[in-house]
Formats: sequence, C-alpha cells, structure tokens
Amino acid sequence: MSRLFIGRSLDTEDDVYVDASKSRVVLICGKRGSGKSYTMGVIVEELHRAADVIILVVDPMGIFHTMSLPNTEQEKAVWDWGDSPRDLPTKVLVPGDPVERYGGFDIVQEMERRGVDFRSLAINPADVSPEGWCDSFGTTINEPMGIALTKAIHRCRRKHGEVYFIAEIIGEVEADPRANERTVDALVNRLEMAEQWGMFATDRYHELSEVLDPRSINILDLSIIDSGRYGRRGLILSVLCRDLFRKRSVARRREELGLAPEKQKLWLLIDEAHQFVPTGKSALGKEELIRWVKEGRQPGLSLVVVSQQPSAIDGEVLSQCDVILSHALTTRDDKTALNRLTKDYMKNEIKTYINQIARTGQAVFVDDDAENIDMVQIRPRVSKPGGSES
Repeated sequence: MSRLFIGRSLDTEDDVYVDASKSRVVLICGKRGSGKSYTMGVIVEELHRAADVIILVVDPMGIFHTMSLPNTEQEKAVWDWGDSPRDLPTKVLVPGDPVERYGGFDIVQEMERRGVDFRSLAINPADVSPEGWCDSFGTTINEPMGIALTKAIHRCRRKHGEVYFIAEIIGEVEADPRANERTVDALVNRLEMAEQWGMFATDRYHELSEVLDPRSINILDLSIIDSGRYGRRGLILSVLCRDLFRKRSVARRREELGLAPEKQKLWLLIDEAHQFVPTGKSALGKEELIRWVKEGRQPGLSLVVVSQQPSAIDGEVLSQCDVILSHALTTRDDKTALNRLTKDYMKNEIKTYINQIARTGQAVFVDDDAENIDMVQIRPRVSKPGGSES
C-alpha cells in the first residue's frame, strides 16, 4: 500500500491521495455536521482496500458499525466517482457481553443480520497499571487508598507474574497489615464494583491483540461504556494501546533481526479524540497515545485523531500531525489552534484556507511530508455512513 484516495482538488480537479507508505499521524477536524466522521470513514475504506494493514477504529459515538452496509443513499454520487456502493466486513469489539451492553438479544441479532460480527473484549486486570486503577477509582498513588492498591498489585506481580485477577488483588489488599480498616473497606468496595463492570477477564489471560481481524474493519465500540473523567473508556483504550505498542515493537525488532516475517502495520483511528488526549489535563490513555505519536513510526503504528474541537486536543499530539484534513471551523480557539501548525512552505495561513470552505464535504488538506496544501472535495463513501454525516 502506498496511497489512500481521499478526493479531488478543487483547483486542479486532480485526484488527491494520502501517502501511506510509512507511518502517519493524521488530524481530521471540523465543526459538528461538517463531515469529519464521514472523512474518517473514507480513510478507513481506503485502508481496507489496501488490505495490508490492521485497522482499529475507536468509536465513542457508536456510528461506524453501519460500514457493514452499502451506501445506497448516495448511490448515484458513488457511481459518478467511478465506484459502487458495497458493504465491508465489520467486526465490532465489545467490552463485555454484547447482549448485556446493547440492552437486548433482539438488538444484537438485528445488527448481526445487517452484517456486523461481534467479538467480546476482555481486559486483563494484570494489564492495568496502578495509576490506571487509581484514576478509575478517583484517587492517586500518593493517597492511602492508592498506596494500598499499588502495594497489592506489586505483591500480585511477584506472586503471579502477568496473570492475576481482581480476586487476587482483593486478597492482597485484605492481607495488608499496614492498611487501616477504612482504607481496606473502601478499596475492596471499589474493586468489587469493578468486577461488576463486566469487562475484566476472570478465568484466563486474554491476548488483546489477537481479537483484531486483519481482514475486517475492527471497531471498538465505546458508546456503550460510561464516559467522564473517571469513566472506563480511557481505561480500556490505555490498556489496549499499551499492549499493541509493546507487541508491535517486539514484532518489529524480530523483523529487523530476521527472526520473523514482516507483520502488517497498524492504523488506530479515534473519533472524538479530545476525550482521550485533552489539552491541559490528564486522562486515562493520554500518556499512551502521546507515546504512540512520538515513537510509533519505527514499529509501524499510525494514528488518526478526529475532533470537532482541535483546540481541545493536547498540543503534543497536534504538533506531531503530518497530515491535516480540516472541514469548516467557526470558533476562534479552534482556528487559532490549527493555525499554529502553519508552515513556511504555505502561501497563506491555514485559517485563510479554512475560510474558503464553501460547503459540507470540502476540506483543507495539508501534507507536511510533501509540503503541500490544497482545497479538496472528499470522495463519497462506498459503505453506509452512520450518524448524521452523509
């Protein structure tokens, strides 16, 4: 794979591509209803067409499962662009039991009838760091509850290695002679509550990377998980990103030493990315994603972040983006945040191009590697768009 076809230049009518022969960090942004999630779907379709990368879509809105259906609503436009509507193999990863998460067997059955393939995702308690547990429980590693929890996890690792469960953590908390009764009770209550979340492994260690299907569009549906500062979405993403980064780094090292054939590269695409890498504050998963954009090139890890608020995305992530696709923006803060990425090779500031966007589906395209900026009409999707962006 070398190029992803995303649309046509409004100036020259030439086809416009994203060079994907190496790892990329892509920002897609725009105000609500401008087409940003639609454009993310175009990138996903192109990656699947290439068939030599693993695709993982993080979906906090629950809108990408519709890629299992053809885009019949825009059939004429798709044909006009030289393509045809079609369904794509779609695998939805569900943290826990799909029937329980979606609220009924009939809902799951209907989605399966529409081509969605469900796979349950179980998080290994042993993969959650002490900081991750503390953030999920609204404490820190320097408070009594955090100190007791950290000590319990360290003892679990010494006794059980990389395979232990919440029950083992509870046992170590209760056996701590230095933790007072109130701290122990509070921590045990929270750990027992976490067991009821229904997303942690209880019987065996689950290789998270093995749930990804290289032939399908893998969609991690976080819309069915509570959001918020102490929600579980960030916890799931942080564990998954850390595991994928480690596995891909080891695989790359083996490839370079001739110990294994080259594996497929991985593209991680995150909608509503400001939830996970917010500017000016901490969040579960933020540290892992910043490492992904700074160090992911060598192990073959690419990232696409999508947001209606580029000003709400941490500057360490924005500064690493070498591809920008910006739809219409109206707030001053968002235009300013994007305008800071203006480079010397551009004839005008980025905000000048954004102000030229005339309608939905048009975007400013910046490719920093090619030192190019252009106004682009995004091509129509071949699979059915979810939500309201069609």
